Amino acid sequence: MTPVEMQKVLIVDDDAGNRQVLADLLKPEYIVLLAKNGVQTLERACRHLPDLILLDVMMPDMDGYDVLRRLRADPQTRHIAVIFISGMDRPEDEAAGLTLGAADYIAKPFNATVVMARVALHLEVVRQRRILERLAHADVLTELANRRRFDEVYDVEWQRARRSGKPLSVAWIDIDCFKQYNDHYGHPAGDRALRAIARTAGACMRRPADLAARYGGEELVLLMPDTSANDAYDLVRSVCDAIAALDIAHAASSVAPMLTVSAGGATRIDGSIETAAAMFEAADVQLYRAKKGGRNRVEWRAGEAPMPAQEAPAPGSAPAPDAMAPVSAAAPAVLAPASVPGQETLAPVPDALAGTAH
Repeated sequence: MTPVEMQKVLIVDDDAGNRQVLADLLKPEYIVLLAKNGVQTLERACRHLPDLILLDVMMPDMDGYDVLRRLRADPQTRHIAVIFISGMDRPEDEAAGLTLGAADYIAKPFNATVVMARVALHLEVVRQRRILERLAHADVLTELANRRRFDEVYDVEWQRARRSGKPLSVAWIDIDCFKQYNDHYGHPAGDRALRAIARTAGACMRRPADLAARYGGEELVLLMPDTSANDAYDLVRSVCDAIAALDIAHAASSVAPMLTVSAGGATRIDGSIETAAAMFEAADVQLYRAKKGGRNRVEWRAGEAPMPAQEAPAPGSAPAPDAMAPVSAAAPAVLAPASVPGQETLAPVPDALAGTAH
């Protein structure tokens, strides 16, 4: 087992000898952290989020019971399993600890074999619980985060952005003409295509805080914390280009000879009074604009009001701008035919057209 996979155990005891004995016992199997009092315990529990805490009851200043109460009161640490290790071996002492939420109670002087067995048992419970949590948060078909997980993370990131004043961007992605794809190639082929598109979208979200999720049907959502409208637009554009580059044939598409996607997004800016639900809906509105504008394109709302709607170009006319150009972009962009007929990519606006209405 690599260090990345090893589970973490925080040992808390005001006696240095007890800490060392337990550390020597557990180090071959686990990552071991040490604390000698309640204050250190709370600080290291928040910083390292151990899988299990072995907690002494009798400590100066803050006893183990008080430490456990504070751990359970903090949303960040309330899930951490705690085993009391104490010289207080009366039944009522053990009951008090279990009532507060301890997972187990080991009396001193402890037996090394018993400690190892109980630690292994409770860490296996933790491992199994996390597997179930991951499954509950994953979409079965695509293995991306599911709608429930996205809603949870979106709420957390919205609150964080509101406190910090940093931008938060969200985008919808919809597969163009996907019903026609399923009708033409069959639903098994549609499932394979959806999985490939989901993998590609997920692979483009490289930062730990970024999230790609399947929200329903052929719709994906992307969450990009601390990401400006310019950067989010560029990222979503790269996702769309990467999906088109898969070159999944779509003979029944009215857009291109391969599967393409449309996207719409919105960005929260500092000082915004908009709600999380309103911004999410605003991104959906931009997706609708992208689909009405000819599909295979990105539309974006940078602030709290959308750019004026753009009509789709008539056949044979000059191409329309590809979505809303972020205000600080070096130059606007238009859709221009790629080397593959029907596929659209971004191309810089010629100087002669800059500032010209379309």
